[in-house]
Amino acid sequence: MHTMEEKLAAFERLLKIMEELREKCPWDRKQTLESLRHLTIEETYELSEAILDNDIEEVQKETGDLLLHMVFYAQIASERSAEEGGWDIADSLNGICDKLVDRHPHIYGDVEANDEETVKANWEQLKLKEGKKSVLEGVPKGLPSLVKAYRMQDKVRGVGFDWDNEHQVWDKVEEELAEFKAELDVDAERATDEFGDVLFALVNFARFKDINPDEALERTNRRFRNRFQHMENEIRKAGGKSLAEMTLAEMDVHWNAAKKALAKDEMRP
Repeated sequence: MHTMEEKLAAFERLLKIMEELREKCPWDRKQTLESLRHLTIEETYELSEAILDNDIEEVQKETGDLLLHMVFYAQIASERSAEEGGWDIADSLNGICDKLVDRHPHIYGDVEANDEETVKANWEQLKLKEGKKSVLEGVPKGLPSLVKAYRMQDKVRGVGFDWDNEHQVWDKVEEELAEFKAELDVDAERATDEFGDVLFALVNFARFKDINPDEALERTNRRFRNRFQHMENEIRKAGGKSLAEMTLAEMDVHWNAAKKALAKDEMRP
């Protein structure tokens, strides 16, 4: 591993390269905060995929890509005047350092917190003292719905708004399922609302069991994609009927074969 001096030198190298690119490269010079936004989102998803693949080498590369974007935003902001709200990377770094120190009084102060739940509860209380009007202000409205549900539940948990035990949560899941079934063939709009309640309750139960619902669903998505594409490939190799010409029973035979063929790979972390 690198020394602190080497890490600082590497970061300084990136800052200098970014300055040169903004001055000399037509593409880099043209970029704005807005034009980089969708690229940053794309890089974030690529990092997420590398993490799910447990590809540590790729995680390293994607981390570098994201660091580049952060430095890029700071470089663009530094080119603005103070009157235009300009700032630079030092402002960002000092800001997050100050926040970390302020929100960890059990490390940098005299507050006691010996477990994760106490730390999280203190974190939310400190944010309210900083002037936030709601514990939910830190949950971006643009998050995917499943992630947003999990984050909102986790946030309110920090101030004590939560169920006492998982049995209560599962009872709520069953209650919401019953309400959804009751509306299925009666009122389409209410059925949609009730389905949302079912998902919200399931996310809550997953949280109690330390399961990240977004990660769980993405794992299922990836398994389904791999199995279906394996099935398609095997059917093409075999010749004869195409997938569209098969009955559901025939497809099911190939589907089960795909599940069996990929079982070992799917057991890997």
